[in-house]
Amino acid sequence: MESLSSTYRSNLVPQGGKISSLDFHRTEDLVVTAAEDASIRLYDTATATPMKTLYSARYGVDHICFTHHTNAVIFSSSNGSDESFRYLSLYDNRFLRYFRGHTQRVVSLCMSPKNDSFMSGSLDHTVRLWDLRSNVCQGLLRVRGRLSVAYDQQGLVFAVAMEGGAIKLFDGRSFDKGPFDTFLVGGDTAEVAGMKFSNDGKMMLLSTTNSRVYLLDAYSGKKMHGFTLKPSRDEETLEASFSPDGRYVISGSGDGSLRIWSSLSGAEVACWTNNAGIPAVVKWAPRRLMFATASYVLAFWIPDVSKL
Repeated sequence: MESLSSTYRSNLVPQGGKISSLDFHRTEDLVVTAAEDASIRLYDTATATPMKTLYSARYGVDHICFTHHTNAVIFSSSNGSDESFRYLSLYDNRFLRYFRGHTQRVVSLCMSPKNDSFMSGSLDHTVRLWDLRSNVCQGLLRVRGRLSVAYDQQGLVFAVAMEGGAIKLFDGRSFDKGPFDTFLVGGDTAEVAGMKFSNDGKMMLLSTTNSRVYLLDAYSGKKMHGFTLKPSRDEETLEASFSPDGRYVISGSGDGSLRIWSSLSGAEVACWTNNAGIPAVVKWAPRRLMFATASYVLAFWIPDVSKL
């Protein structure tokens, strides 16, 4: 196994807080971050430069997602007293809409890749479906334990992962009829920390709170590979992400390293020692051969795939 030969594009240090979430825009060279100091920061990923900083001091900010517009995001609160979340214009720092209904912390937030629909999952054991054009909840699902939600890349199917390794698949057009399929990831009863579909819709990534990552066949639910990470000292959850072509899975580890595996063989193909804290937040850019990691520092990386 070779070390990953990559380079920093830039190190960008938020003032005062650890980054809890980031999201790349699907069609433009933009990334937005949410941090514990209540900041929302927008960056140009082509030049790795900051463009704008806003603050949500009253509500805090935890999970954040771009809408389809380049100057609008949705984000959940982190202050513990207001579990609603907000549709924010980055252009003029104005709230466009509030979405209320959850009674406990939102732990998963996902925007549809095709339209104005989005989903939220909460520690109140509910999944709520929304539309940016209305503050009225469009659908409600009750589940067990901590959960995670994700759309496939066509926006036709969404998945809900819950305790006990259960993953339920729903048709977004008829979710009220119940799941059309259910997978059971046997052998691990840890709570779900995150879930993603690959761009081709053939695979799913499932991260758990006990520092395990599972690669699943999205059609059959079969467990293809399992990866074990070093746990974080402060028990923060560790995010995993697909490369845009689906060939690799990357995740930060509790020892501060970045680990990359082949989705085909399951072998670890690279391990890179990271000097910018534990990279708990990791995402590949959808339009470039680049990924971002975040802790107290936001770092952009360009991997040398010839070394993988």
